[in-house]
Amino acid sequence: MISFQALLLQPNEKICLIARSKCFLKLGDPESALKDAETSLETDQDFFKGLYQKAEALYAMGDFEFALVHYHRGNKLRPEFQGFRLGIQKAQEAIENSVGTPSSVKLENKPDMQFVSRQEENKKAKQKAQVKAQKKETKQQKKVDHARSQRTERQLLGELFNDKEYLESLLKDEALLKGNTRNRVTLQDLINNGIHYLDTRTDFWRQQKPIYARERDRKIMQQKWKRDKNKSSNQYILKSLEDIDQLLSSGKAEASCKKAQQVLKTTEQWTTKDVPNKEELIGSLYSCIGNAQMDMGQIEAALQNHKKDLDIANKHELMEAKSRALDNIGRVYARVGRFKEAIEAWEEKIPLANSSLEKTWLYHEIGRCYLELDQTTEAKDYGEKSQQEADVTEDIEWQLNSSVLVAQAEVKLKDYKSAVINFEKALERARLLLNKDAEQAILNALEDAKRGIEEQLNLDCNDNDDSNIR
Repeated sequence: MISFQALLLQPNEKICLIARSKCFLKLGDPESALKDAETSLETDQDFFKGLYQKAEALYAMGDFEFALVHYHRGNKLRPEFQGFRLGIQKAQEAIENSVGTPSSVKLENKPDMQFVSRQEENKKAKQKAQVKAQKKETKQQKKVDHARSQRTERQLLGELFNDKEYLESLLKDEALLKGNTRNRVTLQDLINNGIHYLDTRTDFWRQQKPIYARERDRKIMQQKWKRDKNKSSNQYILKSLEDIDQLLSSGKAEASCKKAQQVLKTTEQWTTKDVPNKEELIGSLYSCIGNAQMDMGQIEAALQNHKKDLDIANKHELMEAKSRALDNIGRVYARVGRFKEAIEAWEEKIPLANSSLEKTWLYHEIGRCYLELDQTTEAKDYGEKSQQEADVTEDIEWQLNSSVLVAQAEVKLKDYKSAVINFEKALERARLLLNKDAEQAILNALEDAKRGIEEQLNLDCNDNDDSNIR
């Protein structure tokens, strides 16, 4: 009753709208509940309580597919809120109960520009085997590559990996794909949009911690303790760091996290006489814990541990540790779509980048964040910086990535001629890498850019005709 009275004075007060929406749900009026939830989101699309209440209302109306979409959106914003995870689970179960288990059909591979950066997971056999033994070997290798790809994707997406698998399984149900939602959106489009979003996050996350960067961090941590192997404390530290890294690399994030926490507890009891670089080691362990928590999907906890690493680095003027911490903080923010904060962290890291390869990656990711924010001029500027550093390193893969970024920014700026040039550069690199998925995706984008040129020419011709008539 209080909520109703308050809304008479302030019709758009979000908390009161949510309270009234809950009341409507309990009274069996989900349509009114949905209306209040949507009103609460008008001024703030990221209001997580509004997203949750909208999902609950849609679920109560039997619109399970749209409910699932909003549970996912909310879970992206507030992964620590259990209601979204439970909502995802119950919506999935409701869809299965409504339409049955998806039947098995062969899927078409429809590549998208998001496949461009999947260099590690999309490598295929270079040629067909010509004898039976070679065919068997190739088949076994593909199984290994597929398993490795799935393991990597599981680590990158965390809890969302199961959701992606579920959405992909729905695509196999032909009967389901023919249906529409109440808003006349096809279920196939809805499912594909969900998968596309998860693919985007996977690719973005994969690039935010490339292999060379992980290897660099590991070597920096370990080489400091190899200088004096004779000390028992250093032997313990070296062995522990290797174990922590090995566990994380093999997909055992929880075990890696527990091991790092155990070593941290031990280290904190030592004196600086036992371990002269005690604070530096503690910072490294916070970094290890944060990386493991990221793989487990514990985003907020990971962020706090990386910030502890940064605090120690700033306090003791540890430049390598500061670079590592800013690196990790940026990728945490980017993982959850907080691109402005990611840019701030990564731009602070720029003066600390030591190699052209590191700068290539760093400029590319900052540019990608700006592109996500529709700040295309900045995206193009950083993309061009990434191109320059990639040319210095002669790294074909990063030449491909940076050229695509620049081209995508130029398309948004309607500079289609320049976009065509950069897409063609990227296409050449994709062919050198034998990356068929990237090649096809770039060809599609190239055709779109060329159509943009034609449309511009048609508009110019029409303008000229109008001028002549006048």
